Amino acid sequence: MSAGTAPNLAAIPLVDLRAQHAALREEIVAGIEQVLVRSDFIHGGDVGRFEEEFAAACGAGHGIGCGNGTDALHLAVRALDIGPGDEVIVPAMTFVATALGVSLAGATPVLVDVDPNTALIDPTRLEAAITAKTKAIIAVHLYGQCADMTAIAAIASRHGLAVIEDAAQAHGASHHGRPAGSLATLACFSFYPGKNLGACGDGGMVVAQDPALAARLRRLSNLGSERKYHHEEIAPNSRLDTVQAAVLRVKLKWLPEWTRLRRSHAAAYDSALAPIERIQKTTSDEGSVYHLYVVRSNRRDADLAALNQAGLGAGIHYPFALHQLGAYRHLGYAGGSFPIAEDWAARCLSLPIYAELPTSAFGRAATVLSQAA
Repeated sequence: MSAGTAPNLAAIPLVDLRAQHAALREEIVAGIEQVLVRSDFIHGGDVGRFEEEFAAACGAGHGIGCGNGTDALHLAVRALDIGPGDEVIVPAMTFVATALGVSLAGATPVLVDVDPNTALIDPTRLEAAITAKTKAIIAVHLYGQCADMTAIAAIASRHGLAVIEDAAQAHGASHHGRPAGSLATLACFSFYPGKNLGACGDGGMVVAQDPALAARLRRLSNLGSERKYHHEEIAPNSRLDTVQAAVLRVKLKWLPEWTRLRRSHAAAYDSALAPIERIQKTTSDEGSVYHLYVVRSNRRDADLAALNQAGLGAGIHYPFALHQLGAYRHLGYAGGSFPIAEDWAARCLSLPIYAELPTSAFGRAATVLSQAA
């Protein structure tokens, strides 16, 4: 079975990893078997090779594998010597890991609202959030579309701030022709199984241009050690294991084709849903890789229930803005502090999208949403 086809199933899940792995099973199993033969399970050969290959795909000089995307963000903040007493600006609408990476380093996330059309961090709101304690901005490439890195970089340069890309949903995305991963001081990726480039388990990576920062990241990811038993600082144990690197090396070769198919599927959804006036499409540029296909609905919960009942695995990404989570109540933001992020959380609706998505999904989704209206 090719990478762009799937069985004609009555139910269409939000993401179908079984279809992906069915197409690549033999090559993935062969890669894992080679790891078993070598038994180089930690810091094995496939790890270094994948780090080089993925960094090159991102237009970056160095890749440092780690345990997961949250660790990637934490390590990136630590590598920039950001910690207690420092502030890092993050968008109010994102997965909690963006803020957790800051908090785990001991720094404080400072939230800003997002663009009403994209849910990406709004550059026009950044300077009002900058204080003497601000050390960095984390720009999240939400849903697979890059943030406005040109505007963000200009603001960061004026204020002497570092910029970190949270590219956990943006493998292969680009901004004005430049790949995600090459647009900031550091960039963080997740290889959670459901990502556009996903492992068969957890995994993450930080990519960097600066060799000194790369060396620091490698030390931080390995218990503060560059040589066995020489631990120079307190740091976590967060390593990309060799089995997952072997899997990811196989999948990386398919990423451009998967991206092409995702973009084609998104265009088909655009066309099918255009007549439904109450469904508002998320703006996406040509560099988007459509990790998620997200619309907004004034009857989100009813539409979600109707889609699920019809066998379409729709979901919500994400039902809460950061300040609405219990973990971040201590920041003291009241309801209404970030009205655009709160509106996104109340109305966003994700439809199934993946390379192997059956073409019947587009018409089915339009039919269900039209009837639900």
